[in-house]
Amino acid sequence: MSVHVATISWTRQEQVFLDNRYSRSHEWRFDGGSVVHASSAPTSAPVPLSDVTAVDPEEAFVATLSSCHMLWFLSIAAKRGFVVDSYLDEAEGILEMGADGRVSITKVHLRPRVRIVGTRRPDHSQFEALHHEAHDRCFIANSVKTDVRCEAVLET
Repeated sequence: MSVHVATISWTRQEQVFLDNRYSRSHEWRFDGGSVVHASSAPTSAPVPLSDVTAVDPEEAFVATLSSCHMLWFLSIAAKRGFVVDSYLDEAEGILEMGADGRVSITKVHLRPRVRIVGTRRPDHSQFEALHHEAHDRCFIANSVKTDVRCEAVLET
């Protein structure tokens, strides 16, 4: 077991608040010292109440799934003797009304483009198996009910 800490901080400052026109900008602080400027998505609260330059929770959710998948993929590929030269994922999450009548991120599409170099390279089946295992081992994917799909491309 391990414990992971994130501190989320928001202050009202001089805003009225009860009129629901307060800024949604806030900070995420992590135990290693990283600070991320965050806000609601503009689709949830319009600009200027939301900050389009900040990370919103929905984007962070998608990034977290993608990052976890990538880290497992890299680890598994290294153990199998494949040298990964680059990994780029333009992941996308779909926020919509779910079957239960509540809005949620119902699907996340991972689209990693992976470059493997050297003399040992996976064939298509091995490449798909690496991604399947990465998905199965991803702590975050195992923690959510969202349909997470991986559409990986092995670059040459």
